[in-house]
Amino acid sequence: MEHIVFLTGHLAEPQLHKVLAAMTDTADAPFTWEVRDVGVQVAALMTADLIRRRVPAPLQAQRMIVPGRCRGDIDALSAHYALPVQRGPEEMKDLPRFFNQRAQPVGLSQRSVEIFAEIVDAPRLSVAAIVERARALARDGADVIDVGCLPETPFAHLEDSVRALKREGFRVSVDSVDAQELLRGGRAGADFLLSLTADTLWVADEVAATPVLIPRTPTDVASLDEAIAGMQQRGRAFIADPILDPIPFGFTASIVRLHALRQRFADVPIMMGIGNLTELVEADTSGINALLLGIAAELNVSAVLTTQVSAHARRAVREADWARRIMHAAASERRLPKGLSDALMTLHAKHPFPDSPEEITTTAAQVRDPNFRVQVSAEGLYVYNRDGLRTGQGAFELWPQLKLQHDASHAFYMGVELAHAEIAWRLGKRYVQDQPLDWGCAVEREADDLNAWCAPGTTMKNNAS
Repeated sequence: MEHIVFLTGHLAEPQLHKVLAAMTDTADAPFTWEVRDVGVQVAALMTADLIRRRVPAPLQAQRMIVPGRCRGDIDALSAHYALPVQRGPEEMKDLPRFFNQRAQPVGLSQRSVEIFAEIVDAPRLSVAAIVERARALARDGADVIDVGCLPETPFAHLEDSVRALKREGFRVSVDSVDAQELLRGGRAGADFLLSLTADTLWVADEVAATPVLIPRTPTDVASLDEAIAGMQQRGRAFIADPILDPIPFGFTASIVRLHALRQRFADVPIMMGIGNLTELVEADTSGINALLLGIAAELNVSAVLTTQVSAHARRAVREADWARRIMHAAASERRLPKGLSDALMTLHAKHPFPDSPEEITTTAAQVRDPNFRVQVSAEGLYVYNRDGLRTGQGAFELWPQLKLQHDASHAFYMGVELAHAEIAWRLGKRYVQDQPLDWGCAVEREADDLNAWCAPGTTMKNNAS
């Protein structure tokens, strides 16, 4: 059986014993373990250099687990101890999930759905602006840049726009209700044309672009089948779009039509236009994207068309990218889309409050220095140092109890931390002192280089209380 050494600090050691004991209190325990306190108060302050100095080699173990925020060269530690050294989760209470995920790893690099991201106001933008917008959409995960034309709006630079995007290496679609604009886009080198009906298939005969086929009207299923048959007779590639209607103007019926299309044509590539939902429902788009890309995974949809027009939908492409990967993994592995990624959980956390009030109180009683610690449980906020424990449910309630009116820098820091803690408590998010709140894929966040040294956060400095 594997024996693992877990490293921690003074304050976390008792709780780590409890967590590990609960994980291994069975006859078929996955490993044996020992805990080593390396002599720091807070486990997050541990570094690879400190570990090398304070943990003598060799170790009678098969693996070492260090805290998730431990900084330094972990590979060098592995070489030094001649055994694998791994960063665990950032919170010790997440160790059970950490070991379960390690035992059942699922990658999210694969996806079966392509994202067409539309620039809806292309005629009103310069060529340079269109290219810049395309770069941003591609960074968020778009596979095809959809150049959106506007009804009765001149688009003299359509050809120049398509060619400029192609020079940049983008795959391009042109989206218009005007057959002549589609023809112009196809001749300029567009890869796809949105959209042709049974009446405008002649455009496909003039250019090499792959057409997206739609019915004459959303409910005219027969006309979509007619267009499909026309392209099949030509031996040409195409994508069929049965049109996803917005709520409450036929959304449910359009989902039924989508399902029926897949039943009639098992192998036909299908597109879903998901912008009618993300743009036209005033709700957080991460959940909408998750649901729609889940439907896409079940029906083997080939592509989705999305937009980022409304301010509340400004992360729609990034969310669709995460959703397609998560749902592809779930469908491929025949498992629920749970435990694969937190990227789409932008407002709430699955496990927001790892510590109980009793555990926080026990930890607070051990503190002997003036630095404030902030934690959150399901009951509210907790602030403690050597002078005692303060509890409450809001920043304004707790801040006066800290008596920091003569220490401006520390007062500012604690005000920010208490505000973060209150937001986390009210929403049900995970709060970690000195760390930004995790908003999933809704907020860009630079990856933290744990191999680089980092100075202690403000709370770890000797601020007067």
